[in-house]
Amino acid sequence: MDALDLARWQFAIVTVYHFIFVPITIGLSALVAGLQTAWVRTGRPDYLRATRFWGKLFLINFAMGVVTGIVQEFQFGMNWSAYSRFVGDIFGAPLAIEGLLAFFLESTFLGLWIFGWDRLPKRVHLATIWLASIGTMLSAYFILAANSWMQHPVGYTVNTERGRAELNDIGAVLTNSTALVTFPHTITACFLTAGALMLAVSAWHLRRRNQVEVFRPALRLGAWVVLIAGVGVLITGDLQARVMTEQQPMKMAAAEALYQTDQPASFSIFTIGSLDGREEVASVRIPSLLSFMATGSPNGEVEGINDLQRQYTERYGAGDYVPYVPVTYWSFRLMIGFGALAMAIAAVALWRTRKGRLPGGRWLWISAVATVAMPLLANSFGWIFTEVGRQPWTVFGVFKTSQSVSPTVGAGTVATSLIVLTLLYGVLAVIELTLILRYARAGAPEIVVPHDEDDEDRPLAFAY
Repeated sequence: MDALDLARWQFAIVTVYHFIFVPITIGLSALVAGLQTAWVRTGRPDYLRATRFWGKLFLINFAMGVVTGIVQEFQFGMNWSAYSRFVGDIFGAPLAIEGLLAFFLESTFLGLWIFGWDRLPKRVHLATIWLASIGTMLSAYFILAANSWMQHPVGYTVNTERGRAELNDIGAVLTNSTALVTFPHTITACFLTAGALMLAVSAWHLRRRNQVEVFRPALRLGAWVVLIAGVGVLITGDLQARVMTEQQPMKMAAAEALYQTDQPASFSIFTIGSLDGREEVASVRIPSLLSFMATGSPNGEVEGINDLQRQYTERYGAGDYVPYVPVTYWSFRLMIGFGALAMAIAAVALWRTRKGRLPGGRWLWISAVATVAMPLLANSFGWIFTEVGRQPWTVFGVFKTSQSVSPTVGAGTVATSLIVLTLLYGVLAVIELTLILRYARAGAPEIVVPHDEDDEDRPLAFAY
């Protein structure tokens, strides 16, 4: 492989690994804030124990997300300096806002939340975790605004003399239509992921009948979050598909292995293509469903790969503008499939635990514990689909991936950093899993009620 292929592999590994932690951080921060709110409003110790338990898992995940995310910033200058030089004036703006505003907001108030137990009044302390949670969502928005500009570039001009894109409308970048549909889709996926984690850990404890008073409500809360967030993912995903069809029709065509323009267009349940992904051999399809997904009408026209390739050649010049269809096609389906499977297990868990029940069937608990992996896989395949489906562009219609790689960094250098980072991330994965499993198995902490219970603003003390 040359430097370009190695750089793409390295960025894919780092990005997918980092995004394991991001959705859990965003979703779990809000759930922890909700549990603490329930404790402040009701005074029930079980809510406080749950807050501290899930808060500890949240903090472990947050720390690992920060560590793995830092490497991504360095990659832009290390392996993708040509890209950074071309888009830095635009791409750097939302990332700078994210670092100076959103990340400082979440990190500052998260620090107050960590060290504020027994020091801040209850309601002030509660406000810190809510502000930290809001910070995580703002951080997500600014990063998605930067990525959305790569998907649908707006608010810029290309300075041909300097060979770079220059920002002329920051408002257009921050209100990009792609960002406006991507943000709710991502946030609902974050809640689905956090809910699945809560469901899985609670199921592990309930199978052993550990701390039922804490983990049965947590299991049902996690299951409800998975179901509600899953519906949100479906709705926002439908909106995103229509915007994507309008802005990047080749990505939608590749996602469906649709080679010829069709009206109405059918949705492919299963397609077998040639090894190079250039043509369809056989498929099983649902009539008109793709037209509805892409255009909102069951009779809408969806352009096929072959027609789009001809259009792009006329517009952008000679070249191959078709992404690798097998990866795009299957990542799209695996994203949907794993998310739907998590929703199905959550629905079963809710039904089997209704009216105070704790079923004894082994398979329910095993499947509930396994649920934690499903949204993580769905998120990963979603990002793979988003980025692979945009190829051969880094900035759609403006700047190609082949132009973006650092011209002076050789394949040996990239291969070395790829190996080092992959091994390092493997070590971090072991540390993360060890910490998560250790504290998840430990269960919720016991609490000691202070003698002056009449002082409602004084927090409870904890004994581990």
